[in-house]
Amino acid sequence: MAEALNIADCVNETCPWSGKPVSPDSLTLYRGKVVGFCNPGCRDKFEAATALFDKALAAGGGSEVGNG
Repeated sequence: MAEALNIADCVNETCPWSGKPVSPDSLTLYRGKVVGFCNPGCRDKFEAATALFDKALAAGGGSEVGNG
């Protein structure tokens, strides 16, 4: 990532996957907002999932999402 993300800018306090507190080494930028996770694995899982949905939405459909 070009610039470091700051936990103070995070829109959430707990990981959406685990419910544990977010960690400063597990932040990502999504739709212009900093989103936090408890560990890099949860962050990476989120990035992979949202990439699929964003791709499907950009294509104007949704046939790739949920078929596997």
